[in-house]
Amino acid sequence: MAEAPNTPDEIEIRAKWGNFKFTPENEKKAKWEIAKYPDGRQRSAVMALLDIAQRQVGAETKTQGWLPVPVIEYVADYLDMPYMRAYEVVTFYTMYNRAPVGRFHIQVCGTTPCMLRGSDDVIAACKNKGMAKGKTTPDGLFTLTEIECIGNCANAPVVQINDDNYEDLDYDIMSRILEDLAEGKEIPVGSQIGRKTSEPQGGPVVLKEMVKTNHDYRKDW
Repeated sequence: MAEAPNTPDEIEIRAKWGNFKFTPENEKKAKWEIAKYPDGRQRSAVMALLDIAQRQVGAETKTQGWLPVPVIEYVADYLDMPYMRAYEVVTFYTMYNRAPVGRFHIQVCGTTPCMLRGSDDVIAACKNKGMAKGKTTPDGLFTLTEIECIGNCANAPVVQINDDNYEDLDYDIMSRILEDLAEGKEIPVGSQIGRKTSEPQGGPVVLKEMVKTNHDYRKDW
């Protein structure tokens, strides 16, 4: 698994992020999230507000974003909740980054289904592009993390890059994805071998006539 997050020095963090505040646009989003809950239950919006804060940090650093301690403190104060309660949420969910990450956060699923389908080859492709688990490449482009189940086991192995999943990978496909990302190219999300959702490779193997009928119906419609 990935090494412990390599966070900057606290003095450096406080100097850079100590005056963090939501932008006017993000404050509107935060208030909209809080308004979903009854009076006195604003703390229930903590996950949404942490996500908004992380994305704001990402916009400022041109990366996926992360949550420095002063930013977590700001969210906790905004919701009138103890800092530790907000920090517990950050440390529980892998969607929150506790250390700076690159422009592309490469999160490789290493759970059993993905491992059996070749996640080691996917990690090898990343390492051969200069990545190491828990580290960011010197150019600030990639951060590599090994995570637990993404929930797309039928299309294993799977990698999440920032907000999107890329499925049905192997060494060569992953290498191409990384090269395309570095060159700023658009990459289709989802299956990389043309599967629709979680259908069998090569298309459906049962109820073929029903699938064909539905396809023809949609085309006519």
